[in-house]
This record gives sequence, structure tokens and C-alpha cells, in this order.
Amino acid sequence: MEDTEDIAKAISIRLENAGHAVDLEADGANAIDLLNVQTYDLVILDLTLPGCDGLEVLRNIRSRRVKTPVLVLTARSEVNEKISALDLGADDYLTKPFDYGELEARARALMRRNDGLADNRISFGALVVDRKARVAAVDGQPLSLTRRELTVLEILASRPERIFSKEELVDQLFNFDQDPSSNAVEQFVARIRRKLSGSSVEIRTLRGLGYQIVST
Repeated sequence: MEDTEDIAKAISIRLENAGHAVDLEADGANAIDLLNVQTYDLVILDLTLPGCDGLEVLRNIRSRRVKTPVLVLTARSEVNEKISALDLGADDYLTKPFDYGELEARARALMRRNDGLADNRISFGALVVDRKARVAAVDGQPLSLTRRELTVLEILASRPERIFSKEELVDQLFNFDQDPSSNAVEQFVARIRRKLSGSSVEIRTLRGLGYQIVST
């Protein structure tokens, strides 16, 4: 289990450094409880979990019609194990040991597919967000953004027709172990607005509803 925990921590750190909020759970039964109350963009699931194994977690996810992409990690090289995971609803798998860069690329591909995007670039009007390089530009000019500012912009630009509530953004920006201030999202949005000032892209506040990105 020590090897599994070390891998999980390494994955968590890499994804957080890429701008994602990550909840890390080492027990299969606790993971099911967490997935029952929280919505995620991606689940990275190790099959060798205590409590209940990864296949049981996967079975529970799909039995509730949850469509979140699932990337399975396994040290088991048996073909039947991979077939079982895929048949239960896994979207992809990696066999340990694996390259962390490949894991990140597969994670991006699954989230991109889930958002209906063909590649890592999100284009909205004059705005371009590169999910792989973790950079953004408007009218061809790079934007100087913090990690979380870029994540807010990425979330809004990936689904411009949607209005995102403050609560939804908090869920995607922070994990369960973090306690953001009540106005953290407002601060991020205010800073992004200043950096978009003068361009054709803006973030609008719909009172009582949330935020939406628009191109004028």
C-alpha cells in the first residue's frame, strides 16, 4: 500500500500544479461516499484499494448512471482485469509503472472529450486557452494569470453558454481540505476582468445566478 499511496500523492501534486482541485481518498468505501456527494470532472481510480477494491467503486459509479470519465490504474497486467474494468465503464486505463506525463495527457484527453473539445485549445471569440501549456491569450496577447485565475477562465470558456454559480466554481477550484474565503471567487473574477479590460471578451455577473463569459 505504501507504493500506492506514494503514487497517489505524486499524481495529486502534479494535477494541483496544473491548476486542478484534487480530492485524494485512499479507502474504496470512503471513495464511494465521496463520489455520492461530490461531482468531479475526472476520477483516477486505482484498482488496489482497501475497504472495497477499485472494480467495486467503478461498479457503484456506473450503477448510479454517473458519466464522469474514469481512468483506471492497475499493477495487474492480466488482460481479463483490464477487460473487466472497461466492461464496467472505465474510459481508459494505465498499467503501473507508468509515465506521469502520459497520465496527464490521458487525463486531459478524457476531460476534453467530456467537454466535447477536439484538442487542448479552447477558443472563444478573441480568447484562446491552451489546457496543456496552461496559458491564455486574448487578441494574440498573452494574459498574465495565476493558476486559479486560469482555471476560472478555462471553466467559463469551455462552456460559454452556461452560467456557473459561485458554489460550482468553488467546488472546481478547491478541494475538501481547503477552506476558501467567502469572496474568493469574486476576487478571482475581478482580477480576470481587469486583465480582459479593453478586449471583446468579458465575464458577466448574473445576480443570484452566477457568472458567464461573453464575447461582444
